[in-house]
Amino acid sequence: MEIGIVGLPNVGKSTIFNALTSGNAAASNYPFTTIEPNVGVVAVPDARLERLTALFKPKKTTPASCRFVDIAGLVKGASQGEGLGNKFLANIREVDAILHMVRLFKDPDVVHTLGGVDPKRDVEVIETELMLADLDSLTKQYDKVSGKAKSGDKAAREALVVLDALKAGLESGKPARALGLDAKTLAPFSLLTAKPVLYVGNTDENPDAAVVADFQAFAAGRGAQSVVICGKLESEIAQLAGEDRAAFMKDLGLERSGLERVIVAAYKTLGLRSYFTAGEDEVRAWTIPVGAKGPQAAGVIHSDFEKGFIKADVYGFADIDAHGKESVLREKGLIRSEGKEYVVQDGDVCHFKFAN
Repeated sequence: MEIGIVGLPNVGKSTIFNALTSGNAAASNYPFTTIEPNVGVVAVPDARLERLTALFKPKKTTPASCRFVDIAGLVKGASQGEGLGNKFLANIREVDAILHMVRLFKDPDVVHTLGGVDPKRDVEVIETELMLADLDSLTKQYDKVSGKAKSGDKAAREALVVLDALKAGLESGKPARALGLDAKTLAPFSLLTAKPVLYVGNTDENPDAAVVADFQAFAAGRGAQSVVICGKLESEIAQLAGEDRAAFMKDLGLERSGLERVIVAAYKTLGLRSYFTAGEDEVRAWTIPVGAKGPQAAGVIHSDFEKGFIKADVYGFADIDAHGKESVLREKGLIRSEGKEYVVQDGDVCHFKFAN
């Protein structure tokens, strides 16, 4: 699953991408420093994985991961090809969710392409361009579908009803994801504004509390998660390791870095959860969508596991955390046998049984 980092030029996208991935994407105070998207794979922080590793002492530990894509900055008029508009929109179309980076910091040495800090305006510039691009796409799709509908095609007639609703919503200034349509209904139309969004505010080291509060309220009003971080500070933390990192964060009064909060929030924004497999060889976190049942969860390990799924022996992380050994869980009847209809929960530890 890929998360595209988007925003106006000079909001700190590449700085955050570098800190997230320990990458070397170019970062400067000039617009369009990023042209081709940079891609990095990031481990999802999970204290439960650390605890399972301590209990099972495996030869290997493998965390869940997300892919982040640093996409070129967008400017007003991108839907008409301004700046790197066409490339930008094409790159967004390929990702599964959007991390919308918003500038909350004031720095005269870093050019603001719109003249000053105004998070609401900046967000609306980008979202307007995405909605305009979607409207253009819907118009083209409408022309194709309407001909089929006139000839009596039932599926085309049903699609026209959805197209009308989408067009009306976008023209009223609402992104597709805010129109109450489920993901299955939206999927065939491949709309940019249907993608889930996480808003990340990039602040100064001494942030303006009023600006931060307004940003958080704005995101909440759109039904989205938000995280506020200081990109400059996160870059310094990312360059440290081990005891130096721990000491620096303790001095700052931080239990988790802002980047860790971003990764966890991005994972949730994608509608994902983790279950675990645990043993002497490996402790591993596996990524599944919310609502996945036993066979689908087994299938992320290997397609044969899904096809031949028989059952899963399951227990919760909280139980192994409390009692320490699987043998104790068996004695207490805390290991369950679950079938094909079981919805795997976040934090489940699973042992799958399948037919060869």
